[in-house]
This record gives sequence, structure tokens and C-alpha cells, in this order.
Amino acid sequence: MRGTVKAVCTSERKGVQKKDVGKILLKKGWGLEGDAHGGDWHRQVSLLSYDKVLAFNNDGAGVNHGDFGENLVVEGIDFRSLPVGTKLQCGQALLEVTQIGKDCHDRCQIFYKMGDCIMPREGVFAIILEEGEVSVDDTMEVLA
Repeated sequence: MRGTVKAVCTSERKGVQKKDVGKILLKKGWGLEGDAHGGDWHRQVSLLSYDKVLAFNNDGAGVNHGDFGENLVVEGIDFRSLPVGTKLQCGQALLEVTQIGKDCHDRCQIFYKMGDCIMPREGVFAIILEEGEVSVDDTMEVLA
């Protein structure tokens, strides 16, 4: 299964929406260079399926890339369907899925606007096994 990177998002602080920067280095054992959520833990990178964001926007959400706090938005891969341990190749970067979904203890602005937020059920988290640059329009492949 292959997909196309639609956005590469980062933020310098936690608790704020991320901005699409187009290209960034995924650092082994860390996450996105300069991203507030980077570190030696199991949620170094957050991924969201472009198709899920598009469907949510078709319901009137009006969200932009990074508004959910996601790092990578990818078209053509349903991340929610992948089991923990799945490896993803994007250029030289190699990622491993470590968590599907998350608990949101505080409701975000998107939830208050829409009465729903897709990140808790559709968001997927990964660690970086091999570093490399990732850019918009790069191909991401699910490895067997």
C-alpha cells in the first residue's frame, strides 16, 4: 500500500496547532526536527489520513493541515487499519507504528465547533527507526 504526503506539520510549542512547513528532517529516536512533541518516547510522530480529514471537512469542519496537531498527513493510506508494529518507508526515513488513536483529556477547539474530533480515533503515532527528510509529495509505503 502506498500513499502521498500531503502535509508536513510542526510546532515549537505543545498545545498549539501545527503549521505545514513542506519539508523537514525526521530524526532517529526523536521525531520531527524542532517539533515540540519530539523526544525519546513512543509518540515521536503523529500521522493522519488525508482522506479522513477531507471527509471531516465535507461535514463543514473547515480544518487546515496541522489543526489536529498532526505531523504528517498522507493520502491513500488508512492508518487506522494498520496494526501496531507496522513499518512505513518515506524516502530514507523508516517509521514504526506504536499507537492507534489517543485519549483526549481536554476538548479541542475542533470538538467545540463540530461536536467531534477525528484525531482521537484516526490519529496514529510512530517512532523513527531511520532518519531522513520528508517532503510534501513524497511517497510513503506500508512495508510487509
